[in-house]
Amino acid sequence: METARLASLIAATVTMGLVSGLFYGFAIAVMPGLKGADDRTVIEVMQRVNVAILNGWFILGYLGAFVCTALALALHVPSDGRAVLPALISALVCCIVSMGITNKVNIPLNNALENAGPAAAGREPAAVRRAFEGPWVRANVWRTVLCTASTGFLAWALFLHGRMR
Repeated sequence: METARLASLIAATVTMGLVSGLFYGFAIAVMPGLKGADDRTVIEVMQRVNVAILNGWFILGYLGAFVCTALALALHVPSDGRAVLPALISALVCCIVSMGITNKVNIPLNNALENAGPAAAGREPAAVRRAFEGPWVRANVWRTVLCTASTGFLAWALFLHGRMR
């Protein structure tokens, strides 16, 4: 059982770190890099990214972060390792809130952008971009902060777990 606890903590930390890094990359490089591009380019690039990201590797990390964190918490509840519970609960709450932001803000914005058609053909590209970019970037910053906090809580849980041995 101890091996499962440790393995779930490591897997949660790694997968959450991957998700944090992905969101961080968008926050500090991708979206700022697109800021100077014309409206049609931003729309086309983000439409392509939104299709490309829906792959097994993303799903493994994104859902894996939640599943592994929840599993680590569940495995530590009945153990003598309850010192890690506050960190694991905090990590899971941050993860869930981040997923909520993704589901309530980022995904609907991605879908609206996709529904605008190829580079917003037939619509005013500047209006399509304005409706997407600002809200998406703000939501992404929040989920970046939350996933980074979750990663920190998981790292702290790993530290505490190691001290208990």
